[in-house]
Amino acid sequence: MITRRIFGKLMGAGAVASSLAGTPPAAAAAPRATAATRAAPLGPVKQIDAGVLNVGYVETGPADGPAVVLLHGWPYDIHSYAEVAPLLAAAGYRVIVPYLRGHGTTRFRSGSTLRDPQQVVFALDVIALLDTLGIPMAIFAGYDWGSRTADIIAALWPERCRALVSVTGYLITNREGNKQPLPPRLEWAWWYQYYFTTERGRLGLEKNRHDLAKLIWEFNSPTWKFDDATFDRTAAAFDNPDYVAIVIGNYRWRLGLTEGDPRYDDLERRLAAGPVITVPSVTLDGELDPFTPAGNGSAYRAKFTGRYAHHTLKGIGHNVPQEAPRAFARAVAEADRL
Repeated sequence: MITRRIFGKLMGAGAVASSLAGTPPAAAAAPRATAATRAAPLGPVKQIDAGVLNVGYVETGPADGPAVVLLHGWPYDIHSYAEVAPLLAAAGYRVIVPYLRGHGTTRFRSGSTLRDPQQVVFALDVIALLDTLGIPMAIFAGYDWGSRTADIIAALWPERCRALVSVTGYLITNREGNKQPLPPRLEWAWWYQYYFTTERGRLGLEKNRHDLAKLIWEFNSPTWKFDDATFDRTAAAFDNPDYVAIVIGNYRWRLGLTEGDPRYDDLERRLAAGPVITVPSVTLDGELDPFTPAGNGSAYRAKFTGRYAHHTLKGIGHNVPQEAPRAFARAVAEADRL
């Protein structure tokens, strides 16, 4: 375990250090990425065969440190952690940041493998990666698709999960629940999910994948002034040959419009039942995230039955690790101490 003194020293002074001493991150606007660091590269990408994939991932920090797996969302990539990863590595963590299936340099090992988009396969991909790397247990931290994947691992395989950081809380999909309408403002925020149910939407993603992603970045994070270099670095991950199939399939699967691999039906039934998460957990909400439920975490509090903390980050949108990397890194250290 990383001590509070060492981590506080590495993370800096002022509001950052005080938050590690017990002041919740919501007490002030979360520290933001600086212009000088937003375009910094994350590090060299390694490739390894794991399960059905050849996974592209970045690894940093001491090989004998506590393992942390950082999971990205959509339409984003591993560079959401360009500042989080070195902070955690400097504090002694072994940090693993993989491209999800359909993104970046991650590829299916066989052309005949089903391009399965259902929620549980992303978690199985991560478990396969850890098995290949010889990592029995890790801290999992993510946002968007990454939160969902981390939540699934914590719920189904708690013995593999040392602690959890989950942006927007409990995101395990219940497809029956998804048949019910949301309040109109939330339905509006999900416009692209419905767009992707159509052939026009599939063609739109195929043809306009970069422009569509940039529009969603702007909508999801209304105060984040990212530059072209930052966006273009991530947009390169969308050129993966399976990108469209995985993205379109995932959103259609959530709405019950397509089916996944029947081999995983039992796992999906367990997830549909809404299993609680028992591992030590920190949940984060971006105050300005259009998908953040009202109630300062109360909407999903009952799903976390272990040691727990929640913080709302003022002035922050959806892409929490890239908009507020120090706050995200603090949350990892906090979850590890719970």
